Amino acid sequence: MAPFKLHELRCFEAVARLGSFQAAATALHRTHPSVFAAVARLEEATGLALFDRSGYRVALTDAGRMFNARAMASLREIDNLGDYARQLAQGEEAQLRIVLGDLCPRPRVLAALSAFFGERPGTRLHLDYEAVSGPFERLYDGSADLVFHRADPSRSGLEQIALQRIRLLPVAAPGLLPFDDGDALTPARLQPFTQCVLSDSARQARAEDHFLVDGAPRCLVPDHAMKKELILHRLAWGHLPDFMIEDELRSGALIDLSNPHLPGREETFAAIRRGDRPHGPVAQALWRHLAEALRG
Repeated sequence: MAPFKLHELRCFEAVARLGSFQAAATALHRTHPSVFAAVARLEEATGLALFDRSGYRVALTDAGRMFNARAMASLREIDNLGDYARQLAQGEEAQLRIVLGDLCPRPRVLAALSAFFGERPGTRLHLDYEAVSGPFERLYDGSADLVFHRADPSRSGLEQIALQRIRLLPVAAPGLLPFDDGDALTPARLQPFTQCVLSDSARQARAEDHFLVDGAPRCLVPDHAMKKELILHRLAWGHLPDFMIEDELRSGALIDLSNPHLPGREETFAAIRRGDRPHGPVAQALWRHLAEALRG
């Protein structure tokens, strides 16, 4: 097999993705004949017929589809290597994009970030908030370098530093529920009462268990702080992280509804980043800082 060039791979991938040589040429800012010739050289070098050109639009052959899958993976690795080289050449990243998830104990995390970025004035911190599956979407689409959120072992390609165990407890304010037999309280008995739940900020949210009671009226809120306010004012009941309601549970301003029928859930709060992409020197230093400053 003759060697082939990176340019030929990029032309092939663009034609496969866009469905025509002209569209690929436009996207790559090249001429139609140059793209056509690059793909022809790649086919000659590999000994493969990568495209079926018999129809109105070119289509990948079976061999072309298999080759394209490997080519896309190789091109991603090359792009990642280029990004990493640019980061090394710059010395430090100009910006790190961090997302706080809805389960984040903000004072603790913000204190750690302040201490870290206070010593690195050359790198700007860009901070956002997302809820439910929003933080993961930001990682996967490349618009966040790191998120603080609940760990999710079902999601692939991620690295995490487990920072804290957090319990989500079902709670209500005194007077909302007209009965006081906690052990017998079931989701069915809560059905007439408004349940406060977080709104998923992801553009393409996936189905997740949000402790929803079937048939109950619902109130959607953007974060746990708003949820806590509504629950304290007896407008709804819902689940809240334990670190937010310790004082209210102690004073009786909130009642823990947990029982075998409403067990709540324990989550692992973590710092999470992509494991399949390079990270610059500042991002790597932040990762080590978080492991030392927040773990435990």
